[in-house]
Amino acid sequence: MIDLGRLRALHAVATYGSVGGAAEALGYTPSAVSQQLAKLERETRTVLIEKRGRGIVLTDAAQQLAATASQVLELVENAEVTLEHQRGQAIGSLAIAAFPTAARGLIPAMLPQLLADHPALDVSVTEADPFDAVVAVARGEIQIAIVHDWHNTPLAIPEELSRVKLGTDPADVLVPASHRLAGKEVVRAEDLVGERWICQPAGSLCYEWLIRTMRKAEVEPEVAYSIAEYQTHLALLAQGIGIGLLPRLGRGPLPDGVIAIPLHPAPSRRLYAVWRTASSRRPAIAVTLSAIKAAWPSRDTA
Repeated sequence: MIDLGRLRALHAVATYGSVGGAAEALGYTPSAVSQQLAKLERETRTVLIEKRGRGIVLTDAAQQLAATASQVLELVENAEVTLEHQRGQAIGSLAIAAFPTAARGLIPAMLPQLLADHPALDVSVTEADPFDAVVAVARGEIQIAIVHDWHNTPLAIPEELSRVKLGTDPADVLVPASHRLAGKEVVRAEDLVGERWICQPAGSLCYEWLIRTMRKAEVEPEVAYSIAEYQTHLALLAQGIGIGLLPRLGRGPLPDGVIAIPLHPAPSRRLYAVWRTASSRRPAIAVTLSAIKAAWPSRDTA
């Protein structure tokens, strides 16, 4: 009989394209994954991997076995969900991914009560950009992701995932107190021509939103400071450097010397919780979703 753990290792290598990627996803060392593959070759008496340069490639037989492994692992997941549903208890491991400001502004509001109410639930939390978080949920690495998108930058959700809207998170233009716009009650995109922006790195949802919003107003934004962490944005602004557009969730109080100005039309991002539809019957999923939704009114906003 083929060992399930070895099938899982092969499936991970096929999914991530390398032993290193599979090891990171599974929480193993690359050596452990290689050993699992070697044992699977002996178990099946089939050549599954071939060396190519410094890496490996899967043989045709391995690709076929990996496709079967995907079906087997899905059946195992369904069986686990059914058993947990029958027990009616929220137990086992549950991994949550959240983008940084949700990890700071929402997770602390929901996690203590969730753990107190369900002590048999082993919860872990990882920060991840919405694009990466959705992929991780679809692959089964993460059970629930808290993600966001903007009206002009929608986040694609695969068909096998479900989602529930949590709410909306307004954003403001932030400028140093000495800035020419600091005294205005509201600004428009046209007012921001020629400004040097502090923004999250290219490829993130917030970056894509800024570029699309400014270009719609025929303004090409100059992203002079590519910074992932919002607290660093605020630190730069407090020193009179650049301008930014920051949502309120998890932003915290503004430092001295930083002014928030509403932008018109008023931008806001939409927040969702996302999970695999096949796991909807799992009690751990249900209680965690309930805890996230219940915590939304007490979230940390500016």
